[in-house]
Amino acid sequence: MNNRMVINYTPGPTFLHKLSGFTKVFLFLVMSAAIISTFDIRVLIPLLLINLIEIISMKPNWKPIIIVFSITFVTVTLIGNIMLFFVSPAAGYNNVGAEHIIWQASENLYLSKEWLWYVFVFFIKRTTSFASVMAFALATTPSEFASGLNKCGLSYKVCTVVSLAYRTIPDIANDFVNIRNSMMMRGLELQGKGVSVWKKIKNTVILLVPLIFTAFGKVGNIANAMDLRGYGKKKKRTYYAENEPTKADKLVRTLTILLLCWTIFYIVYFRIINPWPAKYWCPWLAREEVTYVNPLTTFFFLKWFK
Repeated sequence: MNNRMVINYTPGPTFLHKLSGFTKVFLFLVMSAAIISTFDIRVLIPLLLINLIEIISMKPNWKPIIIVFSITFVTVTLIGNIMLFFVSPAAGYNNVGAEHIIWQASENLYLSKEWLWYVFVFFIKRTTSFASVMAFALATTPSEFASGLNKCGLSYKVCTVVSLAYRTIPDIANDFVNIRNSMMMRGLELQGKGVSVWKKIKNTVILLVPLIFTAFGKVGNIANAMDLRGYGKKKKRTYYAENEPTKADKLVRTLTILLLCWTIFYIVYFRIINPWPAKYWCPWLAREEVTYVNPLTTFFFLKWFK
C-alpha cells in the first residue's frame, strides 16, 4: 500500500481493503446518497462517525489527509463563511426558519444563533462528505474502482478511463517535479526569499506548458498500446481485481442495503410526507416556531427588481 498518497494502488491488509470492488463502490454510492439527502445534524453525525471509523481502521498516512482537509477548510469553510456573513447575514433565517440576534452592527450586518447553527451544520455536512470520499479512496484501488463501476452497469470503456485517470496522478506529479527541477537548474526562480509571490505564480504557470505536452504524449502511447492489444473489440471484459464475494462482502452489502432502504424511507417520509418546516432542523426551536421560507424569494439579486 502506498502510504505517500491518499489513493492506493495495491490492496491493503485491513477488513475494508479486502472487500470486493463492487461492495466498495456500492457502499460509497449509498453513503453519498444518504449524505446528500439530508441537512439534519441528527443524521449527519452518525454518518460522519461511521466514515471516521472506516478511515481509522485502515491506519492511513494522516499527513496528506490533514493537508487536504486544512486547505479545504481554509479556502471553502473559513473564507466562505466570512464572505457569507457580510453578504447574507439572514442565511440563518432563510434556512432554519427563525432568528435570534446575538449581535448587531446595522440593519444589514448582524449575527444570529441560527446563522451560527446553519454554518455549523453545513460544516458537518461538508466534513461528512469529505470523510466519505477519503474512506473510499483509501480502501479502493483504481482497478477495484473500475471493476466495481462495471458491476454497477457502467460501460467498461468508461471504467477504463476512470482507472487510467487515477493511475496517471502520481505520474503527472513526478513529471511536474522533474520539470520544475530542470527549469530551476536553467535559472527559473521558483524558490527563495528574494522571489515575490507573484513571480512564483507566474513561473509556476510556465511549467504547465511542458507538463501538458508530456501528459498528452503519454496518453498517445497508452492509446496506441491499447489499440495494438485489441481493446474495445468485445462488448464485455473481466477484471483481475474483482473477486468472488466473501462473507465480509455479504455482510457489508446487507448493511448497505439497509442503509439504502433507510435513505429511501427518510426521503419519502421526512422530505415529502412530513417534512420539517425549514431546511435545517434546529434543537432549540419547536415546529410551531419555525417559519417556512421559500428559497426562490431569498436570492439577493431578486431585490434589484423590487
